[in-house]
Amino acid sequence: MAAPPSPPTTTSSSPRPATRRDQRSRLPYVLLLGATAVVLLALGYPLVRQFVLAFQDYGLEQQFGAPAEFVGLDNFSTVLADPYTWEVFARSIVFCLVTAAVTIVVGVFVAVVMMRMSGWARFLLQTVLLLVWAVPIVSSLTVWQLLFDTRFGVVNWTLERVVPWWPEDYNWLGQATGMLTIASIIIIWMSVPLVAFMAYAGLSQVPEEIHEAAELDGAGVWARFFRVTVPVVAPVLLLIGLLQIIWDLRVFTQIKILQDAGAPLDDTDVLGTYIFRLGIGQGEFGMAAATATIVLGLTVVVTLPYVHQLFKNDREVSS
Repeated sequence: MAAPPSPPTTTSSSPRPATRRDQRSRLPYVLLLGATAVVLLALGYPLVRQFVLAFQDYGLEQQFGAPAEFVGLDNFSTVLADPYTWEVFARSIVFCLVTAAVTIVVGVFVAVVMMRMSGWARFLLQTVLLLVWAVPIVSSLTVWQLLFDTRFGVVNWTLERVVPWWPEDYNWLGQATGMLTIASIIIIWMSVPLVAFMAYAGLSQVPEEIHEAAELDGAGVWARFFRVTVPVVAPVLLLIGLLQIIWDLRVFTQIKILQDAGAPLDDTDVLGTYIFRLGIGQGEFGMAAATATIVLGLTVVVTLPYVHQLFKNDREVSS
């Protein structure tokens, strides 16, 4: 006698309840929603507003209620047709590259020095760097202006006694070269601490065994640094270079304060002060927005190779 057929098994179509593991996997995204919304609101609206103004004839009349007129690419063509715009672009790029390069070299050197220091000496140097980085820009600029003062500055007093041909009462702010030299020194001085800390964090992750193996193979100090240390911390150095170029390309406060102190405007303008003069100074907000949009595109072009290399390094590490 055949056995009776077993009843068909029924599968529940109800959704599987969310487990604690699923909830934990979604928690980081939920926590990021608030910060993402704030960033989009704080950066997104000004960026959209900038793009809109770049295609409008927007001046002082529009500030008081007059309708803005759409002018297409006229603002861009007017800005790019001005020879002074190209002069400012060239000056800004050269200033950015020189300042960023010196900052990175000095910052990495300070990081290497920190690696070789003992505990208390390293702590003292790190404290000094942190204080330098934390000083407000306006306060530090006031001190630097006193140091480079024409008649009572320590820099002129020292150079007049050390360099025989140095002119008496040299006016650093009276011509573009001296003013931009002061600005670059100030920017480098303020940027080195952060670069040094970032480079130190990267250098501290290099295993000591690698250096010992290279030393046993006969590699000298410089060979170990450039052939062992630099390749290991290359992603950190690329990130430092990317951030430094972005920061130095949009420098404003240091240049503006030195210009207000008596430096010539036309020969010392960089992109930040030029956009400020177009918008706030002359009331040409549409042209200022167009220039800012061009600067944004220039920043993307300059930093794109760095970003590409960073993603390439991440893929190599993950593989």
